[in-house]
Amino acid sequence: MTLNPLGLLEELSSTTQKLMKGYETLQNIKEVDVATLEKELVWQRDKVKLYHYVRETPAKCKIPVLVSFAMLNRHDVLDLQPDRSLMKKLLEEGLDIYIMDWGYPTQADKYLTMEDYIDGYMNDAVDFIRKAHNVPKIHKQGICQAGTYSMIYASRYPEKLQSLTTYVAPFDFGDEDNMLFKWAKHIDVDNMVDCVGTIPGEMIDSAFGYLKPSMNVSKYIGVMDSLEDEDKLLNFLRMEHWKADLPAIAGEMYRKYIKDLFRDNLLIKGKFYLGGTKVDLKKMNIPYLNVYATSDNIIPNDSTKAVMEKIGSTDKQEIPFPGGHIGVFVGTKSQKDLAPAVAKWTIQKSK
Repeated sequence: MTLNPLGLLEELSSTTQKLMKGYETLQNIKEVDVATLEKELVWQRDKVKLYHYVRETPAKCKIPVLVSFAMLNRHDVLDLQPDRSLMKKLLEEGLDIYIMDWGYPTQADKYLTMEDYIDGYMNDAVDFIRKAHNVPKIHKQGICQAGTYSMIYASRYPEKLQSLTTYVAPFDFGDEDNMLFKWAKHIDVDNMVDCVGTIPGEMIDSAFGYLKPSMNVSKYIGVMDSLEDEDKLLNFLRMEHWKADLPAIAGEMYRKYIKDLFRDNLLIKGKFYLGGTKVDLKKMNIPYLNVYATSDNIIPNDSTKAVMEKIGSTDKQEIPFPGGHIGVFVGTKSQKDLAPAVAKWTIQKSK
């Protein structure tokens, strides 16, 4: 292979110009703002908060919706920016939405358990909304890890829920071909929790980075062509801002999460216990909508779909989303197709 010195110089010059223009663009960006939808803090217990999104018009859906995002990341990605906001689109489609903010656990929270989060914080938030709206039941939506927890909750308290929607949630952790599931089975989680206590978000994020390491390089190469476009650069920076905002995970909850779900796969086997009581998926008998991403490299489709035959609900539906794990929240198709479909289904189940 013959090197072309002139071509290399031209490429170097072009790259240098892009970097200089990118620097000028960055100079004009004063703030990287995410999660700009107006919302009100309506309830708080310890570090966990509940917000109510402000609506400009009356909701079409008279029964409110509680949304929970995974505790491994912040819920801000659901409202990343005005034109990439699942929450904004669901509001526009007529839903009345509350969202849980799990906060930032510290070492003081290392003894918080899965029971504290599901039977405690989640249940208390549901009860608050039921009382505030004077309704016996509310709609529940859960995303990724919070989708799994919401399924557990719905199996324990079906009388409090009108419906359940989960997005890209894992239920069957037996897939040996999935790298994340395989790694989790070999983590010495007891030693990790005993030594570290509350698990730093950076530690968990580093593992996710190895699932598809090429993305860590390609995203920075790709952004080179966007350095002159302030809007495109802001899109990139907002996503990076969200990815870098990494809450820690309460140690005892993480211990049970890894051992009982990832390692022993007890939920789908019908052997999972919470607070000394077996979680029976057959008791999850309310209307259920299961959203999965067809190109998900984090949660296998079979893991998400496996719950359909285990639950007691006869009113159940799947939506295959043509995209990846994160695309469910921020992709163009999410705004155009998925959010309207979810809102329509939710409104129908309110009658």
